[in-house]
Amino acid sequence: MSKEISKLEPTTLWSIFEQICKIPHPSKKESQIIDFVMNFAEKHGLKAKKDEVGNVLIQKPATPGMENKQTVVLQGHLDMVPQKNNETRHDFDKDPIEAYVDGEWVKAKGTTLGADNGIGVAASMAILVDDSLKHGPVECLFTVDEESGMTGAFAIKPGFVNGDILLNLDSEDEGELYIGCAGGIDTNAFFGYKEEKLPNGYKSFKLKVKGLKGGHSGLDINLGRGNAIKILNRLLWTGIKHYQLKINSIEGGSLRNAIPREAEAIIALPAENEKKFSEKVNEINEDIKNELQTIDDNVNISIAAHDNISTIIDEHTAHNLVKSVYGCPNGAIRMVPGMESVVETSTNLAVVKSENGKIEIATLQRSSVNSAKEDLCNMVRAVFELAGAEVGHTGEYPGWKPNINSAILKTMKKVYNKKFGKTPEVKVIHAGLECGLLGNVYPNLDMISFGPTIRNPHSPDEMVNIDSVKRFWKYLVETLENIPEK
Repeated sequence: MSKEISKLEPTTLWSIFEQICKIPHPSKKESQIIDFVMNFAEKHGLKAKKDEVGNVLIQKPATPGMENKQTVVLQGHLDMVPQKNNETRHDFDKDPIEAYVDGEWVKAKGTTLGADNGIGVAASMAILVDDSLKHGPVECLFTVDEESGMTGAFAIKPGFVNGDILLNLDSEDEGELYIGCAGGIDTNAFFGYKEEKLPNGYKSFKLKVKGLKGGHSGLDINLGRGNAIKILNRLLWTGIKHYQLKINSIEGGSLRNAIPREAEAIIALPAENEKKFSEKVNEINEDIKNELQTIDDNVNISIAAHDNISTIIDEHTAHNLVKSVYGCPNGAIRMVPGMESVVETSTNLAVVKSENGKIEIATLQRSSVNSAKEDLCNMVRAVFELAGAEVGHTGEYPGWKPNINSAILKTMKKVYNKKFGKTPEVKVIHAGLECGLLGNVYPNLDMISFGPTIRNPHSPDEMVNIDSVKRFWKYLVETLENIPEK
């Protein structure tokens, strides 16, 4: 851990973030950070409670004289996306994140940083311990498992939170206020396969795609970045169609809400086709580099000899797999009418994995229009059902309908303008925020989402801008001081 981080301002926020980085907290494995937050509350004499899934609420009384202010809920999630480069040795269940300062940014060595949402959590905790601040009653809600299904927010029950205003600290562009978000649903396909004996005269190889940027499947889906599974499948399609390629195994991506950066397949080819297919791989590699130039410049496709295999996925299933993955829609599908820079509807072909006679494919559809989300979900389902896969849906969550007449929105626009001399941008985000779920349980909550500038979340290139954290903190403090009265 870089000692420089503890010297950054605001020092309390960065000091807490540094402690968070030392605690393993991937999605669904947040027990250590839950204990950290609960012990933090006890240490500072603050009232705290935990529900059955691990969500934590900590309460801090109002500054004397500000008891009549509306109660503000500061909300963030405790889990992080565990992504690393293949060559990076890191166990997310045990090892600390190696964060360091690089110019204007804080980054991590070969892994995700966890600024999403560690900075938001650290800011909330810094509010809890800084008695020099002026504010009304504050509740800090820390949810679990946001990144892999929002199960923490799904489990929130009426009465757990008692606030009037909710400030979600999980957005990633400083100077922007989010007042709505997309809903989402997972579409998962399953192929069963038989292991067949590899014919004589075949040689084994590993086909690999790496070097892509990946990123957040909502925030970055409009950037045209390469999808490693799609690229790998393009090679497999060509190999099957022209070079008698056989598939032993396939693996790509790791999380439904991350654009897959890497994918690989163990394949077999007739010895006489090795040279021709290798030349074709190099040719397609150059095609992909040309297609992705200035977007994903480091993409690399390789083929290398592999230990001899004895079995392959049966030909019928392998062909259906490759055809369906080729036909599956991927990327931004439709933009918001009148807001051509904002994605309305998208889909991410996120994960493919073969093991023990089963091939699993995970996709995630998002839209701020529920009917469009359902239509796209059915489109993806139809592609895989036509190929003979079993298809199911999980993890559906609602969108958050914008309220342009929000009282806290008016307050925060005024505060930002006074503090920084300009008006913040008001937006709807093409990503799932817990606001949608929390708003279902607490329909009277007035909600805003904002945060510092984070780039490349959900990938090992994740980084947070240092100056934006300072501005985010000042804005949060000033906002709490100017909360309307009850």
